[in-house]
Amino acid sequence: MATFRYRARSQRGDTVTGTVEAATADAVAGQLLNSGVTPIEINETQPKTDFLADFKKQLNSSKPDIDELILFCRQMYTLTKAGVPIIRGLVGLADTTRNQVLKSTIEKMRQELESGRDLSSSMGQHPKIFSALMISMIRVGESTGQLDEAFLQLSQYLERDRDTRNQIKAALRYPAFVLIAISIAIVIVNIFVIPAFAGVFAGMKMDLPWQTQALIGTSDFFVAYWKYMLGALVALVLWVRYYINTDEGRYRWDKLKLRLPIAGSIIMRATLARFARTFAMTARSGVPLIQALSVVARAVDNDYVADKVLGIRTGIERGDSLTRTAVAANMFTPLVIQMLSVGEETGAVDDMLDEVATFYDREVDYDVKNISSAIEPILIISIGILVLILALGIFLPMWEMTSMASR
Repeated sequence: MATFRYRARSQRGDTVTGTVEAATADAVAGQLLNSGVTPIEINETQPKTDFLADFKKQLNSSKPDIDELILFCRQMYTLTKAGVPIIRGLVGLADTTRNQVLKSTIEKMRQELESGRDLSSSMGQHPKIFSALMISMIRVGESTGQLDEAFLQLSQYLERDRDTRNQIKAALRYPAFVLIAISIAIVIVNIFVIPAFAGVFAGMKMDLPWQTQALIGTSDFFVAYWKYMLGALVALVLWVRYYINTDEGRYRWDKLKLRLPIAGSIIMRATLARFARTFAMTARSGVPLIQALSVVARAVDNDYVADKVLGIRTGIERGDSLTRTAVAANMFTPLVIQMLSVGEETGAVDDMLDEVATFYDREVDYDVKNISSAIEPILIISIGILVLILALGIFLPMWEMTSMASR
């Protein structure tokens, strides 16, 4: 409905002004006549744009992050454990949730529950918000009458998964910053520093050593073609981002991440920890093995590892044992294979996988804390080589100039 500003005259002849909401100006005129005033002028008003409110709304309209999903699971666990009806609980959550996307999703879920759907089906209508793992766990919780336990396990899983992701980011952050800093330093030296020395050496008209000639040649190339190099770099970044978003590119990038020096082994073990933890939780919850592996493949957040997990599922569908298919996947360490074998023999695969996840978590935690000591020698050697090249290229001609001046 639109807002209209009117000017009218009352029965006594007084001028009356005000605003009213209606569908059309004729509807406004009808309301005024019914109230005993005669409209003189009716104009539709344009709503004022509140940029600050729109900006705040945009900030809250992003997809809910993992912390908000953890809070949602914790709140649902508390409500279901206390015996609060789900529909009433969702109404309260929608009122207190700050993220607009999650708020509207909860309201849609409430409407779907009122129309007769169960909770897992209503969550399944929003796959961009709730993962397949969450939906499967809630479905199992509903069928077993342990919905509160399902939400509790999900919140604990999401918390551990968040910690693992943060560990991976911490493992990659330090080398990435150092490499970026070195790259910026090389660009600045080639564009601004070396040309200044090249002008001095050119004025002396002296024979320059090959180190200096190489530096000046590299600097001249940077100065002449830096615009094209910058454009090529931007185009390369855009192409890489586009390629990674494709199925093939995502698979190749996920495979390459696991082979990065130093950081690759950390990412691999963190991914395997997520695999073991997810597999253990789904197996403990009573999800069928084939369905559990399909859910785990989507939850590991790595297409290369997911392809290996789907290979394990295919092997089990053919009749092979879990241990044999895990060996054929060529992805797990002998310790994991041994734990899986013991778990199959004792019927406690979930407990063994929990032990595997705990083991990998400890290793990742230790390596992340000590990654700086492992990378520092490599970075120091790289920076030392760079400084040596600059020193030989710049100071050798200066020493020769000094000796010429002394002679």
